Amino acid sequence: MIVHFEPASEEGIASVVRSAAAERVTLAIVGGGTRSGLGNPVRADRTLSTRRLAGIVAYHPAEMTMSALAGTPLAEVEAALAANGQMLSFEPMDHRPIFGTTGEPTIGGVFAANVSGPRRYVAGAARDNLLGVRFVNGRGELIKAGGRVMKNVTGLDLVKLMAGSYGTLGILTEVTFKVLPVPPAAATVVVSGLNDAEAAAVMAEAMAQPVEVSGAAHLPESVRGRFIDGALPEGAATVLRLEGLAASVEMRAEKLVAALSRFGSRSQLDAGQAKALWAEIRNVKPYADGTARPLWRVSVAPSAGHQLVAALRLQTGVDAFYDWQGGLVWLRMEAEAEAELVRRYVGALGGGHATLVRADGEARARAPAFEPQAPAVAQLSERVRATLDPARIFNPGRLAAVA
Repeated sequence: MIVHFEPASEEGIASVVRSAAAERVTLAIVGGGTRSGLGNPVRADRTLSTRRLAGIVAYHPAEMTMSALAGTPLAEVEAALAANGQMLSFEPMDHRPIFGTTGEPTIGGVFAANVSGPRRYVAGAARDNLLGVRFVNGRGELIKAGGRVMKNVTGLDLVKLMAGSYGTLGILTEVTFKVLPVPPAAATVVVSGLNDAEAAAVMAEAMAQPVEVSGAAHLPESVRGRFIDGALPEGAATVLRLEGLAASVEMRAEKLVAALSRFGSRSQLDAGQAKALWAEIRNVKPYADGTARPLWRVSVAPSAGHQLVAALRLQTGVDAFYDWQGGLVWLRMEAEAEAELVRRYVGALGGGHATLVRADGEARARAPAFEPQAPAVAQLSERVRATLDPARIFNPGRLAAVA
């Protein structure tokens, strides 16, 4: 039986870590447990959760910053921000639908996994919004980023390093991050009936216009009907979001529609439909299908996304849709994960990052879930991990130190 710890303080977490290091036992680090299916399987002797280490420590709306303990539910953070007309600009994804998990996502988990959504390509990732961290390293020492010189990692940005480390370098106990005002108005333009290559050209054209597009996605016909209860117009949907002051949004939407006049049929969604649509794109609704069919999150150059999908369709069964102007491809395989094939084509198209987000246990154990690092980067990652977690007690089995 695996022993489960839920300390309610930083010192409690540090004490558990010190004991584990002394006894040479390993720890699986979890927050709300909503991303338990992400990455390679973690095989640990004990589980340590930050769930009870919760609460907003400081919030300064005028300065647009917040500090919260790592186990604070994301919903609590977002509610406090909404009460002041503010938001997390990077739109963190909720993984529960695709994994079929329960529980509450935590703010520490958001940053530990560097979770971002449709606005990421203009607002930055979670990592880019993180200002400071407190964490417990593998020796059971409490570290505040910037406040302590660490042997062998002097000069490295520990804040950025901890974001996306998936609990392999330390246990986040507190995060400080920036927030932004909620845009007072938004509009979503839909261009219908385009194939994948045409949609890539339309999104590139939209991004080249002086209209400040904050969301650009393409939903092929195979998935279009699974968004907003099938309320999108007929045909594949290329969707473009504009945000800002109401008068500005209206003017920019008119300019965008005019600029795309030579492409397919154009329309606009009402505010309620648009809000629901972008939440469903963020949470990958088409593939929240209650299965463990392999699901890939692939980041490539925007012009290469549709080429990747076309090449894979010649070799295997695959369904896909596109976010980030086509640079983020969500791929659901119909049978096997095909890790070697996916990564070979990604490399042939100029490189990128392919993460096996979901698969059955056998597939997750067989293939690296995260993009293999170049030898020099892998060597540096190992040195950093050896410094922060010398006994390798955190999340054994995870094959990426920083993602």
